[in-house]
This record gives sequence, structure tokens and C-alpha cells, in this order.
Amino acid sequence: MFSLLVRRLLSAVPTILIVITIAFFMMRAAPGGPFDKEKLLPPEIEANILRVYNLDKPLYQQYVDYLKNILKGDFGPSYKYRDFTVNDLIASGIRVSFKLGIYAMLVAVTFGVTAGTIAALKQNSRFDYVVMGMAMTGIAIPNFVMAPLLTLIFGIYLSWLPVAGWNNGAFENMLLPVLALALPRVAYIARLTRGSMVEIIHSNFIRTARAKGLREKIVIVRHALKASLLPVVSYLGPATTYVITGSVVIESIFDVPGIGRYFIHGALNRDYPVVMGVVIFFCIIIVTVNLIVDLIYGFLDPKMKVE
Repeated sequence: MFSLLVRRLLSAVPTILIVITIAFFMMRAAPGGPFDKEKLLPPEIEANILRVYNLDKPLYQQYVDYLKNILKGDFGPSYKYRDFTVNDLIASGIRVSFKLGIYAMLVAVTFGVTAGTIAALKQNSRFDYVVMGMAMTGIAIPNFVMAPLLTLIFGIYLSWLPVAGWNNGAFENMLLPVLALALPRVAYIARLTRGSMVEIIHSNFIRTARAKGLREKIVIVRHALKASLLPVVSYLGPATTYVITGSVVIESIFDVPGIGRYFIHGALNRDYPVVMGVVIFFCIIIVTVNLIVDLIYGFLDPKMKVE
């Protein structure tokens, strides 16, 4: 397991470097610049601004300097948020984004695994048909459509919940964005759990466990459920990163002060350091979560050998 961890960490280095390189040059290739929308400045003042942010250097030199700063953990200053560094913006926004993402995944795993397991145990029953029908509906409706629907129903028609704002993470303010992020994931996890569980409960080792006289609860929880979670764990890697990094739209709809808001504003304003910092941070999250999933997968599957 340790050798697997080392290999994954070593392979992550060139992956992150490639992402940094592509994002850096794509940002510079986009039309416009960070100060093009400002009032026309005298040439000497504009030259001073470019020199302060090292934008007067050749592009390759900017790239080398940026890599050196990244190795020090410095993402640089923001061009638009005065007196704030990119590290400050990421630190303030990531707490909100992580909070939304983790709660959404907890809701998705809890309800998805539970509904999928019960549907598999009651295969071809009315409950099974209802759960799978709702799952297909949840898969077909993306969260950027689900969010306005939830806002319309619970915020405007019923007036039960606030439709926007964060209010320091109050429960009533978090509920709608968490549900909007979680519902499509609940649908996917329920379908994966149900399909895997149906296959597992008809396998030979489950019949053997029942033939030995084990209680049905022990057979399902200790043997069938553990084996049926393998495809769910494989899905949780990209799903978790998508929920955390893909909450950009949800944060905009519900006016949540997460990292997605800074990313959108940075892209619109050509704030190169902010966009680069968020992209690199998301890349690190994706690599880390995939590594954790590999380790969990090895724990759940005793047949998995690490050569």
C-alpha cells in the first residue's frame, strides 16, 4: 500500500505541472488583459502597473517566475481585489465550498446507499420501481436546473427557506444549495448500489453464508453491502471533486461566498492569478481525492493486490 501511495504521489507531479502550463498559456492567449477595462491611463503609469505585476517581462519569463512562486506556495496578488492575495481569497472561499461539498456528499451517500440497498432487497417491487424512477429523473435533471426549481418551490411558493445568502452558514441558508448539489448524486449512487447489490446477493459466497446459518442482517451488512460498495466508491472519487469544484453555478445561483464566485469574477476580469490559483487548487483536490479512493478501494476489496 505504501508503494502505491508513493507511485501516485510521483505521478501527480507531472499531472499538476501540465495543468499549470496549459492554464497559464491559455489565460494569456485569451483576448483582452487585466487592465483593459480601466480608464485610459498615461503610458508611464500603465508601464509602472505592468512592472509592479511583472507583466512587462517576456511570457516565458513570467511562466518561470510563476513556477518559482508556486513552489513557495505563493499564488501571487490579485489584480482586482485590492490588498488581497490569491492565498487569502482561496482560504476564505474554500471553507464555504468545502462545507457545501462535504454536506452534499454525506446526504448523497446516506440516502443513495440506503435507497439502493432497500430497492435491491425488494427487487421488482413497487418501492424498487419508485426509487429507480426517481433516480432516473434525478440523473436527467442537472443541478443548475434543480437549483432554480428548488428556489421556486421552497423559497417563493412555500416561503419556507431563503433563496439566497449565506448568513455565516446557517442551516436554513445551506439547505437549498446542499440539496441542489446532492440530489443528482443521490440518484447515481442509488442506481449503482441497487445494480451492484442485486448481482452480489445472487452470488455464490452469499449463498454459502446463508447456508452456514448466518443471520440475514449479518449476510447483508457484513458481506453483501461491503462488496456492493465497490462501484460506489469508484464513483465517489470524481463525484466528490465535481461537487466541490462544480459548485460554481450553485454558488452563483444562491449567492454563496465560495471559491466559485472568485473563479467566475477572475475569469471575467482577466484576473490571471485568481484563475490560476483556483485551477491549481482544484487540480490538487482531484488528485488527492482519487488517491484516497484508490486506498479505500484496496481496503474494501481483499482480492486487490498491490504489486
